[in-house]
Amino acid sequence: MSVNVTEFGCSRDGRQINLYTITGKGGLTASVTNLGAILVSLKVPDKNGVAEDVVLGFDKAEDYYGNPSFFGATIGPNANRIGNAEYEIDGVHYQLDINDNDRNNLHSHIDNGYHKRMWEVQTDDNSVTFSIEDPGTLGFPGNKKLSVTYTVTDDNELKLHYVGSSDENTILNPTNHSYFNLDGFKAGSIMDHSIQIEADEFTPTDDESIPSGEIASVKGTPMDLTAKVRVGEHIDDDFEQLNFAGGYDHNFCVRGYDGTLRKVATVWAAKSSRVMEVYSDLPGVQFYAGNFIAEGQIGKEGAVFNKRYGLCLETQFYPDAIHHKNFVQPIVGPDKSLDTVTIYAFK
Repeated sequence: MSVNVTEFGCSRDGRQINLYTITGKGGLTASVTNLGAILVSLKVPDKNGVAEDVVLGFDKAEDYYGNPSFFGATIGPNANRIGNAEYEIDGVHYQLDINDNDRNNLHSHIDNGYHKRMWEVQTDDNSVTFSIEDPGTLGFPGNKKLSVTYTVTDDNELKLHYVGSSDENTILNPTNHSYFNLDGFKAGSIMDHSIQIEADEFTPTDDESIPSGEIASVKGTPMDLTAKVRVGEHIDDDFEQLNFAGGYDHNFCVRGYDGTLRKVATVWAAKSSRVMEVYSDLPGVQFYAGNFIAEGQIGKEGAVFNKRYGLCLETQFYPDAIHHKNFVQPIVGPDKSLDTVTIYAFK
């Protein structure tokens, strides 16, 4: 295997943006870019060997400077929400960008989060490593270093390996925000995909998607995805949590979490034979069914993206964990680094 490099566009400050394409022996092909460490394309063969690109995205780098839905993005320093856009660490108060519901913080910063910065690049035979240094910007203290390595294996797995450090205690909770449609990015709605999540509990939220701190059982509710179920089966049920979020957009608590790699979810395509398994060593996974994909976005090859045309499975520490000491804390500092793996495996 080798990594093919092509020009993909130009950054805001005039630097060349490249596309790095890795092809595995099993036919899986991933294309990633040094703008935002974004996953641009993921071509997955079906049972007949016919490959389709299964992630939503754009044809040129410049379009990712818009990207209101965060297609393919590496989110950082902190994925998901922090209530009231403020928090304390070691008795020091930090203020974040208010960018969600006029009160909260979502994905660190819309315009200057890690998903819109240029990353350094190192390539290997079957992998690309993106690295970034951040001297305490965006309300997150500490001189931080973060890398994410994308690896394509011969077993049709896309492995994401995050390594992070900081010289001060800080929040570091990156994730990948790819939207998957296993029938192909032009296939339309994912409501007929099926899903199973290895979680007996979830973290309920208020009407602004901020967790209450409760860890609740999924049993007897539309949040019970412990057995294979069609995405659209209960997504529009009259259930408070679904009403709050316009459908599924919730953190699920990984069953048996102990910091080791384990399967957290499985997705079955509606029409093709593709199956995706997700593995992670993190405590949570955000299942987002694309309820708020900006309608009418023009994506790759002129495809039009609308509500629920892709789904996300964002491995993570729980949202707003800094305000809930019963949640596993996403703190990195002089005495604790970040080292975490997520795998998207295709069957």
